[in-house]
Amino acid sequence: MKWVTRDYVHLDRVASPWLIKRFVDSDAIFMFVPWGAEEARPADAIPLALPGAELGPHDAAGTTFQKILAKYKLTDPALQRIGAVVAKGVDYVLHGFRPNADDTDGQIAVGLLGVAEGMLLLATDDARILKTSFVVYDALYANFRAHHLAAAQGRAIPEHQGRGPTLPTEFLRQILRDAAK
Repeated sequence: MKWVTRDYVHLDRVASPWLIKRFVDSDAIFMFVPWGAEEARPADAIPLALPGAELGPHDAAGTTFQKILAKYKLTDPALQRIGAVVAKGVDYVLHGFRPNADDTDGQIAVGLLGVAEGMLLLATDDARILKTSFVVYDALYANFRAHHLAAAQGRAIPEHQGRGPTLPTEFLRQILRDAAK
């Protein structure tokens, strides 16, 4: 399917295409229309994060990412956690949210915003921003998934020693390998 959103993709409009490509429509093709010219979108493309769309932009009903999770009934705890991080990032930009020191997801959101803003500086077009950003969301998903699986199994993650091959990394890789069997 074809999907269309506004140009200058950032955070929610990068995370949402990642979610679609990885968990909804592996053949998804993303197109971009200029801000203020949303009505010029292709008729054969599903609108994403556009005003009036079912999967509209972030609003009181949540981020576009959260709307996709709900519409496609994606209940994976790692995806839900990414949704929480994206929501906190949106709240940081639009509503003055500032995470406290104990808010890990809020801290991750701030870091993810820094990466998103850097991608806008490095890439010259939206398709490239998506392509180069997807690996960040793949890594975040792998991390959240491994941590969730460890917790669900009641397994404590070893302490990080701060050098070389780490016990936590190998431990979490093994958890992901076991889950893939």
